[in-house]
Amino acid sequence: MKLEFSINELEEVARKVVSSNPNKVILFNGEMGVGKTTFIKALCKELGVHEATSSPTFSLVNEYETDKGELIYHFDVYRLKSENEAYDMGMDEYLYSGAWNFIEWAEKIPSLIPDEHTVIDLIKLPNGNRQLVLTNF
Repeated sequence: MKLEFSINELEEVARKVVSSNPNKVILFNGEMGVGKTTFIKALCKELGVHEATSSPTFSLVNEYETDKGELIYHFDVYRLKSENEAYDMGMDEYLYSGAWNFIEWAEKIPSLIPDEHTVIDLIKLPNGNRQLVLTNF
């Protein structure tokens, strides 16, 4: 799936992503400031999270619950110095729990990523819009 969107279309694009039936482990790629966390907030809302969501930059993981009782784990592993740190925090258990896992900066933990996952690449376009490319593996 490949989409171009403006900030005003964020909810609609999140709805399209959820309806595309992605794998529950989703990796978010894109430059710093492209809107990965903002898009994850829109996905959480679309999945039924009613509480405030925020970036887990310092906590590494935030946990949310949907109105259907599903868990969502939002990781920002930018600050990890090694994959061992991810293992030490039990990240592999989260990834194989069957819950939603949204991961920013997943390139820092390549050996932890399950074979079945989805990648969302976000690219800032010259006109200020974003391009989203969704790939299932």
